[in-house]
Amino acid sequence: MKELSQKEVIDVDEGKKLGILGKADLIVDPDNGLIQSLIILNEGLFKSRDHIEIEWKQISIIGEDTILLKKG
Repeated sequence: MKELSQKEVIDVDEGKKLGILGKADLIVDPDNGLIQSLIILNEGLFKSRDHIEIEWKQISIIGEDTILLKKG
């Protein structure tokens, strides 16, 4: 997961920056070991947590500095 931190996440369908990965986690299917989704945790100023869940199939490219998503 350390390899994913500090990468910028971009939705190429909307041309929108979604943010920079900080803390993230993976959801793995226990039956086949395949990654189902990426959970991006966002900590607010007062430690409140919010998250974004991205289905693994939406990830188009994981580059050196960015992760490109295609939702459609």
